[in-house]
Amino acid sequence: MLSKTFHFSTPDGRAASYSDRKRGLWLLSVVYPLLPVFAVWLHAFSGSEWALLVPILFSYGFGPLMDGLLGEDQSNPPEQTVPELESDRYYRILTWLTVPLHVVALVVAAWWAGTQELSLFGWLALAVVAGLFSGVAVNTAHEMGHKRESVEQVLSRVALAVPAYGHFTVEHNFGHHKHVATPEDCASARMGESIYHFALREMPGGIRRAWRIERNRLARRGHGAWSLRNSIVQSWLITLALQGSLVVAFGPMMLAFLLIHNLVAWFQLTSANYVEHYGLLRLKDKGGQYERCQPHHSWNSNHIFSNLLLFHLERHSDHHAHPLRRYQSLRHFDDVPRLPTGYFGMFLLAYVPPLWFRVMDRRLLQLPHIDGDLSRVNR
Repeated sequence: MLSKTFHFSTPDGRAASYSDRKRGLWLLSVVYPLLPVFAVWLHAFSGSEWALLVPILFSYGFGPLMDGLLGEDQSNPPEQTVPELESDRYYRILTWLTVPLHVVALVVAAWWAGTQELSLFGWLALAVVAGLFSGVAVNTAHEMGHKRESVEQVLSRVALAVPAYGHFTVEHNFGHHKHVATPEDCASARMGESIYHFALREMPGGIRRAWRIERNRLARRGHGAWSLRNSIVQSWLITLALQGSLVVAFGPMMLAFLLIHNLVAWFQLTSANYVEHYGLLRLKDKGGQYERCQPHHSWNSNHIFSNLLLFHLERHSDHHAHPLRRYQSLRHFDDVPRLPTGYFGMFLLAYVPPLWFRVMDRRLLQLPHIDGDLSRVNR
């Protein structure tokens, strides 16, 4: 299962084959959410609360280091193999298996915080670590939320319930993808806008837009917004069951733990949104309509290591141009905006706005389709 060859014919009729060299390595995206569980085990084994920070050091220290050492993978699967590659259920089963692991990671972290004599430092460290990795649950939901299989739609709601971000699929699919790289999109960062200012605009804006979209969808079908037919409500109810059970099991202090956990998880999603479209703008035609979203309207990264941890999220240019493509068949393009490193390194850069502006504003203005023209920039 970890090795498979896809056979196809070239345009001139010659027989050829393709093997996905990452096929087995995609398991890294499955086990990555369990790092908080590893941190709990390491704390129990060592007795040092500093062990609880290992997942952060792995992601934001080891991650950028490995992206630098391993570099980028610019290879693409041959288009003739894509239908068979996307119908191979191995790849989608990996995303399915990841969902319960997100739940396990939160439950274990909450159990440890609620039953151990931790210092304030240790307790906060565990809440932040749990939140960082529940933020990854939004990425898992992102991959499945674009797909039409009912099992993937249900699992995406469960994954979003872990960080209490149940509105994401509606907002992302029908709000962000429609308005991406325009001033109207609360999830597209503007040139000169810090990540902190962006967060204050993006977080509440996304919730309002998602609720409006879902309310209008249900109204067209003759249903009220506060209905079990509302996909946002469905995910919120799962959140209530999951996080409510943790409060009942481990006491009122769990409310503060979950609040920190949720806010950190939400900020992880905001961090991804910030770097993915910073300053990029779709132009309007003579009729005042925005052009169709193209690969050059997203920042792309082919860095191997972080992509293997995030189900190819960083090949974002192809995702926005072709949102139904599954992660294993997303493509590299030579002529798209490219990030200097993977997301973990870019997040660190974004958290220091003067450094971010120094690196990314120059890179933005030097893009061939912008060439220093500020009228072609979202600002």
